Amino acid sequence: MSEVEEISGSAGDFNVRVIQHPRYIDLNKCIACGLCAEKCPKKVPSEYDAGLVKRKAAYVKYTQAVPLKYAIDDTSCIFLTKGKCKACEKFCPTGAVNFADQKKEIKLNVGAVIVAPGANVYDPGAYDVYGYKALPNVVTSLEFERILSATGPFGGHMIRPSDHKEPKKIAWVQCVGSRDLHPGSQSYCSGVCCTYSVKQAMLAKEHSANGLDAAVFYIDMRTFGKDFERYYNRAKEELGIRFVKSRVANVELNEETGMQVIRYVDEAGRRVEEEFDIVVLSVGLSASAETAKQAQKWGIELNRYNFAETGSFSPVETSRPGIYVCGIFQGPKDIPTSVIDSSAAAGVAGSRLSDVRWTLTKTREIPKEVDVRGEPPRIGVFVCRCGTNIAGTVDVPAVVEFAKGLPGVAHVEENMFSCSQDTQDKMTEVIREHRLNRVVVAACTPKTHEPLFQETLINAGINKYLFEMGNIRNQCSWVHKDDPEKATEKSKDIVRMAVAKARLLEPLQEATMGLMHSALVVGGGVAGMTAAQTMSAQGYRTTLVEKTEVLGGRARQLHETWRGEDIQGYLTELADAVQSDENIDVLLGADITHVDGFVGNFKTTVHQNGTSKVIEHGVTIIASGASEYKPEGYLYGQDPRVVTGLELQQRFVEKDPSLGQGGTAVFIQCVGSRIPERPYCSKVCCTQSIKSALTLKKINPKMDVFIVYRDMRPYGLREDLYREARSAGIGFIRYDFDKGLEVVNESDSLKVSFTDRVLGRRMDIRPDLLVLASAVMPEAENPLAQLYKVPVNADGFFAEAHVKLRPVDFATDGIFLCGLAHAPKPIDESITQAQAAVARAVTVLAMKDIKLGGIISQIRPELCSGCLGCINVCPFGAITFDNQKFVAEINPALCKGCGACAAVCPSEAPLLMGFDNNQIYAQIKGALCA
Repeated sequence: MSEVEEISGSAGDFNVRVIQHPRYIDLNKCIACGLCAEKCPKKVPSEYDAGLVKRKAAYVKYTQAVPLKYAIDDTSCIFLTKGKCKACEKFCPTGAVNFADQKKEIKLNVGAVIVAPGANVYDPGAYDVYGYKALPNVVTSLEFERILSATGPFGGHMIRPSDHKEPKKIAWVQCVGSRDLHPGSQSYCSGVCCTYSVKQAMLAKEHSANGLDAAVFYIDMRTFGKDFERYYNRAKEELGIRFVKSRVANVELNEETGMQVIRYVDEAGRRVEEEFDIVVLSVGLSASAETAKQAQKWGIELNRYNFAETGSFSPVETSRPGIYVCGIFQGPKDIPTSVIDSSAAAGVAGSRLSDVRWTLTKTREIPKEVDVRGEPPRIGVFVCRCGTNIAGTVDVPAVVEFAKGLPGVAHVEENMFSCSQDTQDKMTEVIREHRLNRVVVAACTPKTHEPLFQETLINAGINKYLFEMGNIRNQCSWVHKDDPEKATEKSKDIVRMAVAKARLLEPLQEATMGLMHSALVVGGGVAGMTAAQTMSAQGYRTTLVEKTEVLGGRARQLHETWRGEDIQGYLTELADAVQSDENIDVLLGADITHVDGFVGNFKTTVHQNGTSKVIEHGVTIIASGASEYKPEGYLYGQDPRVVTGLELQQRFVEKDPSLGQGGTAVFIQCVGSRIPERPYCSKVCCTQSIKSALTLKKINPKMDVFIVYRDMRPYGLREDLYREARSAGIGFIRYDFDKGLEVVNESDSLKVSFTDRVLGRRMDIRPDLLVLASAVMPEAENPLAQLYKVPVNADGFFAEAHVKLRPVDFATDGIFLCGLAHAPKPIDESITQAQAAVARAVTVLAMKDIKLGGIISQIRPELCSGCLGCINVCPFGAITFDNQKFVAEINPALCKGCGACAAVCPSEAPLLMGFDNNQIYAQIKGALCA
């Protein structure tokens, strides 16, 4: 409830004045019981549920809010607006309501500011677009998200807002408020709408009990992100979602049927009329006028769309030094990109403040751990409702009663949201009050939530490994959503199994290990050099390894960014800065031949100039780049008039005088991309072709330039470039990919033949220059994946640990990635991701030592027969064989506790701590004793 009023001072020494608005609820007294909302007589539309339902004037904004405390809306509260009521104050059991609460001013002195205010979504009601206000079953994509959500107004049941009946047909209309010059709309592409519409259509199909007919009406399908094209293909081919290329003009109501009528022209040129139960308007993103006003007060320059103005070479830096930006305020983007931005902003800010690191650090007091060894089990069982995510299917009170009768259980209770901070604090007190020495939480997946509950045990003074989690959401309420009785019985089984194991849990200890406070960056392209430079600025010694003899990577062939910035000039400055940095060791013409070690203590062998050297480092950043696909066919390599997009860029760099002499140029898109062998979009090709086409037009205004495409994907603000190209007379022709495209040399003249999708006719163009927008390709056989034991995806690009939560981390600790090695991307996104990778790597290097996990395997030497089975199956290379002792040995720093060794060993020599055989057998018996 706070906002920044003023930012004065300069980078490194800002004075920030913050206004905190009154909540009218005392945070320390509120227990989130909900009585204030229950008794409040005033109802207003719920902003969080997009106005589909109402909330009270005393409210929690959403069910998993942090902190989970109520607030009173001073614009609708009867007492605060009319001086009457006070029902909330009367019924509050803790006296938390405080109508005397006042606005507070807070002054901060900080070294840097990161601005992440988000954005707005387009309101189709403001201009009566598609009958949005008049027709109740015409909803925005945000409203449809809430309709589908388990915590939404309809409890996750997909129904029509008008009559609460399940829909049989739903249409999505794309580009509502985006790519549009009408008043109130924005002319740019909002970037996220195509993919989220595919997602919503797929989820709607899953929610439908009777088979849903889903249709997406689009201009261009812009599924350009990593794995997005696969997602799109799956929606079409496996789920049968219809994708109709047609601009919908309006939506009308059929008074007799209550259905929404859409009239459109299909790709065959036929006029079609269809009725739908629900029409979803895929609304775009826009900068907030309020935020823009504040940003101008803070001295941040904005572009014409009121997004923060940033450059391609400094993508998270605003016009005011020391103030950084991330997320949608920089431009429309999705969650993974926003998360990368946020790490990048933190990384650059950290670089600027590295000289004063640790000067204001506070050490958290951790309660002394209680030794519970030898005590009889006193197990606490906490069963989570997770709103309606679990409780909508599982009879949670019945599970609670069942758990009370299990052996060793001393306390059982249910929680609305066990993962909320308030519940965590309450659980800490309950553990202490009831002297619990083991804890079971029945909730959702331990993959995301186990560390959170282990932290609760630490705060209560209990060893964090005295914890067991039962997943009754994914494994019960979700998979048995149509059978509550089965879901409830299965939940009881899972709780019984968890308690059976918990009775046998013992405290585990985490060893500590020192680390090397230095970094290795693999790859000397733009991403690699940016990573090395940012890491050096953070204060850490960095070694940059590049296999070629020069720095720069693929960017050496690039002319200008889509904004017109000089890439070669920037590249020269960056390479000079890196090579002259005393904190960076640059190894050119070097190959990595061997890798040993683990997070904090890597040893990488590098071969250079006939000699090998071992580099010791704490973290690794992989920025090994990618290459351009060399096409087969299209006369490439046979006719000098046929070049790839990158080769044309190189000719721009070299100022080739022959480029302006031809009369006609043709660009062919998606050469080697979006095909079965490479079913991904290379992301950069459309924008690069448009930019190159404009450059050719600039060189020779009389030249005829055509771009032959499947879907044009100049996403985000790049749409302006697309519009400029059309205005400049560049012809864009969508061809029928299924009917093929042919390039032949006919009478010493190039001929490009294809079928036009609009006209349905075969067309020929005879160009003097043919440019193939060729795919971005990963290395076919990537030795780095094997050397560092990191995964690649189905397309051969490196696979991050989690697309949203950890987009620049590998699952292997201490190794990070950025640039084209991760996925195709333009230069500004490569720079951002490199800065983000450094920020994540510094979370390791900033530690004095590393704690090793307690759940690791140990070899009992008396049982080891030396069969080497464990070594062969260990995916992390954590096990070696001692030929002197003739037993296997496990490196605790490399072991991830996967249990493969324990599963394969015929002698049961490996003991997986926290999952030993007795514990597993106890769980099995618990499952079978029902």
